[in-house]
Amino acid sequence: MILRNILFIFCFLLSSTNAYAYIDPGTGGILLQAILAAIAAIGAYVTLYWRKFKNFMSRIFKIKKKN
Repeated sequence: MILRNILFIFCFLLSSTNAYAYIDPGTGGILLQAILAAIAAIGAYVTLYWRKFKNFMSRIFKIKKKN
């Protein structure tokens, strides 16, 4: 079932024709902003849960912070 779907998608992508479409110059800027926003969101997500993980591990192993 999955192999059939993958084969269908592969054949569909190979049989495409030219679209003769126009990409606006501002589209590149929007794509760049979206990519940078995604990177920032991933960084914030990782930072938040990394701190929670470190606090959890320090409570388990009783690691004391040096000032």
